[in-house]
Amino acid sequence: MHKLFTMKTPTPLLFLSLILLSSIFATFLVAVDSATSPVLDTEGNELRTGTDYYILPVVRGNGGGLTLSTTTSNGTITCPANVVQEQNEVDNGLPLTFSPVDPEEGVIRVATDTNIKFSAVTICAQSTVWRLDGSAGKFFVTTGGVEGNPGRQTVSNWFRIDEYEGDYKLAFCPTVCDICRVVCGDIGVYVDENGTRRLAISDVPLKVMFKKA
Repeated sequence: MHKLFTMKTPTPLLFLSLILLSSIFATFLVAVDSATSPVLDTEGNELRTGTDYYILPVVRGNGGGLTLSTTTSNGTITCPANVVQEQNEVDNGLPLTFSPVDPEEGVIRVATDTNIKFSAVTICAQSTVWRLDGSAGKFFVTTGGVEGNPGRQTVSNWFRIDEYEGDYKLAFCPTVCDICRVVCGDIGVYVDENGTRRLAISDVPLKVMFKKA
């Protein structure tokens, strides 16, 4: 005699479990996609490694693009140069290039450790690679960093671009060193006593866009 096998009807609990698993998986896919999505410039094209771009504020009226400053409050020269925002909103500043932590990656992606470097020559002997400096009691963005070579010795040289309110913001929270204790924060503008608009860790991020130079 042949025995017939029948499939039991799934219980409501099983249906609920399947729905929950599907929801969790979908959320995971969205998170992964967001974390690895390419950064786009003002024309909707992907930011490319080694290509010159201007970093411009989305909100106009409070300064222009980003540039370098080697002048102190008393008019003397300081090195390495500091990263500042142009006073005039119509000024694009200086062009910059981006280099991701993976040297084989040709596209700059959201929330990924990246070197930022001005395509300019200064009177200082140091490089124009961005570096976070906390020696002045506040964390300012300066230059003199090392491009590439991710690890403990270069941990202060890695920044990232995050999505922010439909646009982008710059941030510092490097993951290139597993044993390092790092400061994490958004990059905003600190106006010093001379009115210089210096980039620094801030509770108010500077909302930015990227225009091909």
